Amino acid sequence: MIRGASLRGFTRLVEELGGDPGEFMGRFAIPSEALTSEDGLVPITGHDLMLDAVARDLRCPDFGLRMACAQDLSILGRLALAIQASSTVAEALECASRFMFVHSPALSIGLEPDPRGCRGVVALTYRKDPRASPYSPQAMELGLGLFHRAAVALAGSLTGLRSVELPHRPLSPVSRYTGFFGAEVNFGCPGAALRVERRLPDGEFRSADATIRRLAVDYLAGHHTDPERLVSTHVRRALAGSVGTTPPAIGQVARLLAMHPRTLQRRLAAESTGFEEILDDVRRDLALRYITTTGLPLGQVAAMAGFTGQSALSHAVRRWQGTTPSEIRRRVRGAL
Repeated sequence: MIRGASLRGFTRLVEELGGDPGEFMGRFAIPSEALTSEDGLVPITGHDLMLDAVARDLRCPDFGLRMACAQDLSILGRLALAIQASSTVAEALECASRFMFVHSPALSIGLEPDPRGCRGVVALTYRKDPRASPYSPQAMELGLGLFHRAAVALAGSLTGLRSVELPHRPLSPVSRYTGFFGAEVNFGCPGAALRVERRLPDGEFRSADATIRRLAVDYLAGHHTDPERLVSTHVRRALAGSVGTTPPAIGQVARLLAMHPRTLQRRLAAESTGFEEILDDVRRDLALRYITTTGLPLGQVAAMAGFTGQSALSHAVRRWQGTTPSEIRRRVRGAL
């Protein structure tokens, strides 16, 4: 999932391009409330596929970068307060890395060694967990573009920016990227990152306020639980890695997590969920991902999502989405 705030500016940009925002929202099952309630959550796969579809259907290859220009750090809500009140770039990055799951558990940022091995250079990385959602070029450009804009706003400038790394090939003329980032942009890289001089993370913020930062961090820690601390997160990952290859069984997952099945059931109940509920969620996520992002035959999709056959897949999809797998596939491709 991802907060609806990530769609700030979407309506205006789509309308400027001559498109219908509601048609795209409906096609990818994104609730219209996401455009008015920024704290609401939407499926990140549908969110990202929609950005790619807008760029393709409205012939706007730099749509992600345009979206980034329509947003700022405030889309992160209370997390933005903690970041802005930090004393240094490094402290802000640590805070953002710790609580990015509040915006989306699928996204992460970090401060890492330079991927090109240059002394005196570090990487500000931006990643999406491939286990949570497929790679989206437009969503990646939106995220990294916003990361860059936020860094400039906080630090005053990015004079130490050496280059920008993007995993995909150029979607727009290279000059569009260099004009946006103000630096060399490399494509086809292992990960997305801003390569900066090592001294940059030590830069101090004029907006630093220890009291505001402490209050914001205390609020985030008190109102949000890191998914990594939840047993249900690890059950979900175990099932995602085995569904479609081995029959799902609570005993097998319990052994992987080094606990008794009854203990696992109690732990999940304490998190207001259960094994069968998580299994259904995993099958739904896998099935809808294969339906919307591949052209695989539906019988193969059924097998890969752990169903006994195409009929069982169709029944489940109708229960989840109120329609058929074929109709979802046509809708996503815009073939209505």
